[in-house]
Amino acid sequence: MAGAKNIAETVWQGIQPVADELGLSIWDVEFVKEGARRILRVTIDHEDGITIEDCERMHRAIDPVLDEIDPIDTAYDLEVSSPGIERELRTDAHIDACVGELVEVRFFAPFEGKKSLEGILAGRNGNEELLLELGGEVRALPRCAIAKMRTVFTF
Repeated sequence: MAGAKNIAETVWQGIQPVADELGLSIWDVEFVKEGARRILRVTIDHEDGITIEDCERMHRAIDPVLDEIDPIDTAYDLEVSSPGIERELRTDAHIDACVGELVEVRFFAPFEGKKSLEGILAGRNGNEELLLELGGEVRALPRCAIAKMRTVFTF
């Protein structure tokens, strides 16, 4: 079986025209193992938000495409969902799309004595650094130190 990253890329390329036709954008594609299950998780987005009907339409529309391109040689479950209001930022495109939003950054190990920081996402400096506004000052954080980043919604 091809690596999970290659599978995700192949699926993304194969289903992109379907998403375009439905007026949706693909936020992410992941092929993961959770317990004994293998899951192909397709996350879709739209500027007006995503409904359960959007997820169902996308699921039905990509099923035959996945059968045709046949990127996975083992049994798996297909999940189509919205990234949600507090979304994980994993790619450059995710970061670029969320500039100006409040984010929480968690580190692999304490960074300057902190396990996490919360601030306004100011962008990125190439692939090396994430720019985060903290108390009016923009700080450059090494991306290799960041374990996870997500948007934060305050109620």
